[in-house]
Amino acid sequence: MPTSSNGQFRGHAIAVDVVLFTIQGGTLKALLVKRRQPPHRGAWALPGGIVGTDESVDDAALRELQEETNIGNIYLEQLYTFGEPARDPRGRVITVAYYALVNWQQFQLKARQRVTEADWFPVKRLPPLAFDHRRIVDYALERLQHKINYTTVAFQLLPRQFTLTELQGSYEVILSQRLDKRNFRRKMLQLGILKGTREFKAHGRQRPARLYTFTEPKVVKLQEKGIIVPF
Repeated sequence: MPTSSNGQFRGHAIAVDVVLFTIQGGTLKALLVKRRQPPHRGAWALPGGIVGTDESVDDAALRELQEETNIGNIYLEQLYTFGEPARDPRGRVITVAYYALVNWQQFQLKARQRVTEADWFPVKRLPPLAFDHRRIVDYALERLQHKINYTTVAFQLLPRQFTLTELQGSYEVILSQRLDKRNFRRKMLQLGILKGTREFKAHGRQRPARLYTFTEPKVVKLQEKGIIVPF
């Protein structure tokens, strides 16, 4: 998108912003970058930028994420389009937001290109954000909390084999609420999406817990039928 000599956009610009969630140390966190350039130089923001004239918004979101944080090769889901007239001081900028839930241990985070820092921040204690990015994070969190009730998105945070306690912990962090242990396990096992293994995991002096695996072929069927799992 062409800009004038004072950095203002001429006409309308299309941008992308990415909200990445993860769980670190039992806390739900979001990925932020510190801007190197104006506007909002030195402020924390979501990874993102302007869509090129020769690329799709999907490609732009993946490119911006890779260029600014070194994170790539992930599935991003389109969240919402934010287009308030005054959301960007440079002019009329409409942004298409994306979000995803990822395992932070699978990536080597590194600030690149137009940012000076990149780090994970607790969602409940985010610093002041540039533009309308706090609104975007809040909207993404609301969508994530809703989605966890009818998809298996929480499984993306787990290793190939996991305990029911670890699975419940992921749900509790995302929903920000405690779940009844017996009720959670009963409902999860009734869904038929878990398969018990012959292996166990020790937790201190407690009785070793059985390890489970996720039966991936069942995911599509559950999503297609729209099965909701209210806890």
